[in-house]
Amino acid sequence: MTLPQTPSFRLDGKSALVTGASSGIGAACAVALAQAGAHVFAAARRGDKLEGLAKDVQAEGGKMTPVSLDVTDHDAMATFIEASGPFDILLNSAGMARHSPSMDTTEDDFDAVVDINLKSAYFLSQRVAKGLIKAGKPGSIINISSQMALVGGIERAVYSATKAGVEGFTRGMAIELGPHQIRINTICPTFIVTALTQASFDDPVKREWIESKIKLGRVGEVEDIMGAAVFLASDAAALITGTALVVDGGWTAD
Repeated sequence: MTLPQTPSFRLDGKSALVTGASSGIGAACAVALAQAGAHVFAAARRGDKLEGLAKDVQAEGGKMTPVSLDVTDHDAMATFIEASGPFDILLNSAGMARHSPSMDTTEDDFDAVVDINLKSAYFLSQRVAKGLIKAGKPGSIINISSQMALVGGIERAVYSATKAGVEGFTRGMAIELGPHQIRINTICPTFIVTALTQASFDDPVKREWIESKIKLGRVGEVEDIMGAAVFLASDAAALITGTALVVDGGWTAD
């Protein structure tokens, strides 16, 4: 008999745009896609950190181009995508958090978090998709969301709202982009040890809350997200769109 063949997890010959790539989950995902064979355009506001990351990747034989870019500058982002795309893969990890009790949320904090987590993610996905459609190419768009899009959390009302919005537009875009063979999904991590989450881990009450919720008994590391990113970017996920890949150690199981 002819045996079925496992689809490739390799990304050779693909170009990928990764935002928020200067640290944390974004940097790890940029490395993962490069290690899988993609030419990664690593974008972030902190260009100095991108240079070092790119040199380390290149030293291992990978392809990475650092790009100093602010995703909230929509005109600059559109210009870059038009000039450097189309991108076969978008992994949007740019994000921010201003945690506070909901009764203390200010309009400035609300607008700042919405602008980068939701508005920028929306229009970045739109512009990359437009480039693929214009070129007649398939593609994979991956937005880093959060388990907090699915559950509530201490002092995370605004953050949860933005990530729930990312889940919503991802599903809506999946319906429209499907006929173009462009897939769009999210990854929903639990608490991952990064500079962004360190304040929560430093608070004994919050750390106890976090550790009590994760059924596998440990907090997340950036490596836990790398495989998920490669999977959704690759042909191994060819029939997956409009869904959330939850990497939460079982937090949302109950």
